[in-house]
Amino acid sequence: MPSLQTALPPELANNAIRLYRECLRRAKYIGSKQHNTALLVDMVRQQFRKHMHETDPDEIQKLKDDAARGLINHMLHESEKMTGRKFSQGS
Repeated sequence: MPSLQTALPPELANNAIRLYRECLRRAKYIGSKQHNTALLVDMVRQQFRKHMHETDPDEIQKLKDDAARGLINHMLHESEKMTGRKFSQGS
């Protein structure tokens, strides 16, 4: 199965630090709208710290794919709100 990261710009997907920063930016954005910024930022930081010493390339790829999936889902959600058009196939 191809990596989800292909949906993200390569300079973001291939670099864990840039991915981390983008996740933090999204957490701050979502948190500011839901009034729980500190909680969301802390959750992102905890997840990255929890796995910062991971050395297995397959597991690293899985973790990066999970982070990319979260970013893509948020971008789709925001696009749907702005356009009023549904992009997802679910209910």
